[in-house]
Amino acid sequence: MAMAVPTMETPARTRTPVGVPALFVVAWSSAFVAGLIGVGAAPPLLLTFARFALAGLLLGGYALAVRAPWPRGRRLAHVVVAGLLVQAVQFGAFYSALGRGMPAAVIALVQGLSPMVVALLAGRALGERMSRVRWAGFGLGAAGVALAVADRVSFSPSAVALCAIGLAGLSVGTVYQKRFASDMDVRTGTAVQFLAGAPVMGLAALLLETPRVADWGAFGGAVAWLVLVNSIGAFLLLNTMLRDAPASRVSTMFFLTPAVTAVMAWLLAGQALHPLAVAGLVVGGAGVFLAARR
Repeated sequence: MAMAVPTMETPARTRTPVGVPALFVVAWSSAFVAGLIGVGAAPPLLLTFARFALAGLLLGGYALAVRAPWPRGRRLAHVVVAGLLVQAVQFGAFYSALGRGMPAAVIALVQGLSPMVVALLAGRALGERMSRVRWAGFGLGAAGVALAVADRVSFSPSAVALCAIGLAGLSVGTVYQKRFASDMDVRTGTAVQFLAGAPVMGLAALLLETPRVADWGAFGGAVAWLVLVNSIGAFLLLNTMLRDAPASRVSTMFFLTPAVTAVMAWLLAGQALHPLAVAGLVVGGAGVFLAARR
């Protein structure tokens, strides 16, 4: 089924297809498993650079082929700023935390706090009002996040600081994009964001790391997954949802990622699924249901 895409002149008035949020959660959660494999084979900033560069070129080439409208002028600047926050700051920090030994599920926990931050920011910046039912949903979602990773928490000061930076990039970037660039074409806008983030990550890798790949097979597989599934697929889904729904509602999807990450780690890496993770799935799902209500 063809997806309706807004032009720069006439913002689309569509509703996000029913299956998009669930598909987004699965795709987004898989990034933590792929990222864990990737940082085991190469430095995290190099991994992030490769992800952004390849994803930007592929998506940009597709956008050119179908003659999708590109952002210009002030709108282009807003798309770039949002991309640097949501892409470069978030993933540069989160993958660096992975490289410093922070468990993937704990990073998912930190990322899962984004709905609370976005809700607070959106109330002021976007004028989005939160009902008591939705605030209750946020509370349940946060409790579900905590339950899902309660048995996996370990701390490293530098890794915790990097997680906080990643959380700030995601949360501020989400609100900024909704405020200034919500009507961007999701194909060209996402491509611009990756292409803007790639040189930043490349320069950071040269300055802060020794860009060397220890295992090309693992690195190539991780990059391929991160590019096709997470960079292109997940962010097209994310930008589509941001186009059609309030930022605070979209951000509630992140409540589910820690529990889903735990399930994926169990299935793909043989890690035992703790009963608390199952409880987190149930509680977090209830929280998302409530928080998504008008």
